[in-house]
Amino acid sequence: MDVRLIRRERRHTLYFLGDLRRFSAVHLDTEVDMGAVLRHRATAAHAGRRYSVVSYVLHAGGRTLAAHPEANAAIGGRLRQKIARFTSVSGKLTLDRTLSGQRVVLAAVLPGLEQATLDEIQAVVDQYRDGDPETMPQFAGTRALHRLPAPVARAAYRRASSPLARRAAVRGTFSVTSLGHRPVDGFHSVGGTTITLGVGQIAERPVVRGGAVTTAPLLRLSLTFDHRVIDGAEAADVLADLRTALETFGAAEDGDTDATGASNGVPDDALEGLPR
Repeated sequence: MDVRLIRRERRHTLYFLGDLRRFSAVHLDTEVDMGAVLRHRATAAHAGRRYSVVSYVLHAGGRTLAAHPEANAAIGGRLRQKIARFTSVSGKLTLDRTLSGQRVVLAAVLPGLEQATLDEIQAVVDQYRDGDPETMPQFAGTRALHRLPAPVARAAYRRASSPLARRAAVRGTFSVTSLGHRPVDGFHSVGGTTITLGVGQIAERPVVRGGAVTTAPLLRLSLTFDHRVIDGAEAADVLADLRTALETFGAAEDGDTDATGASNGVPDDALEGLPR
């Protein structure tokens, strides 16, 4: 048996998980027909533009959360709890990266998603996917946290992430986490926000259309919500609207590519480097 101390590079994850003990998680999921998204991706690929599936989810999530301000919120406090509702939508995307030789989960926060185009979202996703976490200024705080003594680091983490005024910038107002690059159909995760979306793989599955059995590229989309902030009916509305936004993507997207062209079914490994 080999027993070792936990690597410093994983400390931020442990601090984050410690803060989630008060989270009242409830889990929902649905299947989304991703045919419209795949047609949009195929057309864009012919034009030399590459879009990740998570970028579509972030795009749809930004518009959906803006239409559901009760869910675009956060709770804070212990004795006298308060709820902050945010006027803008910031999406947190989890990233599977390597830092100081240790495989870790890092997070990128994309602000202003209620107005961002798909191209703008993809540009930020590419920046985080291709950048070096050892040198990127966006991860300077995390690297500094790892260098501090553990008690000091834990206190610094709470000071930075707990205040409601800083919550949107540090954690986002909703989260997206993906394991769709692997053979994972669905999973539920808590991202530290009132709404967390879990993205599984897209696979051709049997569906019934017009009384006949055919196949469609289906995505298992999960939604975990904090019951302290919203109730199940509101969360179900969010999930239903997200499903509609993805299934009708490209019908009327300002500044984005038209949804034309044929789908070739299951997409390529578009989520490499963004697995969690």
